[in-house]
Amino acid sequence: MHLPSWLVILGAATLLIPLPPAFARRQEPAPPAAAPAQPPAATPANPSTGTSSSKRKYSHANDFLIRGTVFTDQALAFPAVQLRIRRSTEKKFHWETYTNSRGDFAVRVPQGLEYELVIHAKGFADQTRSIDAKNGLSETTVTFRMEPAAGVKK
Repeated sequence: MHLPSWLVILGAATLLIPLPPAFARRQEPAPPAAAPAQPPAATPANPSTGTSSSKRKYSHANDFLIRGTVFTDQALAFPAVQLRIRRSTEKKFHWETYTNSRGDFAVRVPQGLEYELVIHAKGFADQTRSIDAKNGLSETTVTFRMEPAAGVKK
C-alpha cells in the first residue's frame, strides 16, 4: 500500500509543529474568590434548648459490644435467629438484629446499664440472658444452644 504524499506531509507536520501555548499550559484552578468584608453571622441558639442548631455527632467509642453465637440443638450454626435487646428496667425492645449465616451476631449498646437479650427462632423455645454493661468492660460474648419448643416434633 502506498500512501498519498500529502497524507505523509500532514502527519509529519503535526508531529513537528509545537502545540500552541494555550494547549500546552497546565490547567490550574481558579484563584479563590475574595473574602467578604463582614464575617458570616453565628448560628442562632435554639431558644427552646439553649444550644446551637447544629446536631452533635454520636460517638460509638464508649459503647458496650454484645456478641455471640447461636447453635441448634445438634450443635450446628443457626442462621436467621431473631435477637431483641432492651434495658432491664423497660418493657420496650430498643435493638433488634438477626444472626448471620454462621449463627454469629454483634450489637452495640450504651455502656453503664443492664440489658436483657431475648432470642427467638420458630420451633424453638425462646431464651433470655441478662447482660451487665456497667462492670467496666467494653464487651461480652454469649453463646446459646437452642432447644426445641415443648410439643414440637423433630
